[in-house]
Amino acid sequence: MSRPVWFVNLIKKAFPQRFLFARLTHLPVFGDLVDWGLFNGDDLIYLPSDRTILVNESLTNPGDFVLPSKIVEYFIDQASHHWIMNFCLCREGDHCEEYPIELGCLFLGEAVLQINPRFGHIVSREEAHHHVQRCREAGLVHMVGRNKLDALWLGAGPGERLLTICNCCPCCCLWKVLPEITPQISKKVNRLPGVHVQVGVNCLGCGDCTAGVCFVDAIHLNDGRSVISSQCRGCGRCVEICPNEAIELTISQGDYADTTIHRISQLVDLS
Repeated sequence: MSRPVWFVNLIKKAFPQRFLFARLTHLPVFGDLVDWGLFNGDDLIYLPSDRTILVNESLTNPGDFVLPSKIVEYFIDQASHHWIMNFCLCREGDHCEEYPIELGCLFLGEAVLQINPRFGHIVSREEAHHHVQRCREAGLVHMVGRNKLDALWLGAGPGERLLTICNCCPCCCLWKVLPEITPQISKKVNRLPGVHVQVGVNCLGCGDCTAGVCFVDAIHLNDGRSVISSQCRGCGRCVEICPNEAIELTISQGDYADTTIHRISQLVDLS
């Protein structure tokens, strides 16, 4: 059943409290209940911007390399239904001023027919492609996969008929709670297969990459040099922001796109 407007407005008002909720998931039993009730069956993958990637020279045919945006384009082409939200729940709930609130999520699959029409609208395949291109041009980062939380707050199901393409910003993305939430939930949001992000010798310790850029707070200064932790999801935001080009994102797995498409296709039926 589609959610009424008052329900979504309530979520927006409660959005700033998400960090407290995330910390509560470490409580015995409660965390397991939250995992089962809100995140069961989830698998979400961050797609770095095409322009942030250096193709690893060890790949057999780097000239044939497929860029991450092609993964989104594949699912748009495969989907029977396409729905664009009129707003981004995260940005509106967090009063974001840096990125367009009107560039909301793109949802794919039959379940979108259950979404309240006051929240968005059905679009053509061509309009869906145009939307994600606008999002990339605005500096937003795609996160794609199955997200039970979206099916719940939208009242759109079943979950295996709904694919989320979230267009994330660094200041207010819902998944900024990942450092706070229990590891069993956090591990359901992943980097692309074969992605490596590393700080090179050009790092001057300016700190630009640590100033609210990382979605998961995975980069910090240590002894005057940026250090990336295992929390990194390979979104590539730090690569784009570095004024000295000291951070590199490489992909060493040539079939990462096929692997990702197959992995997500096992969870969501878009026919």
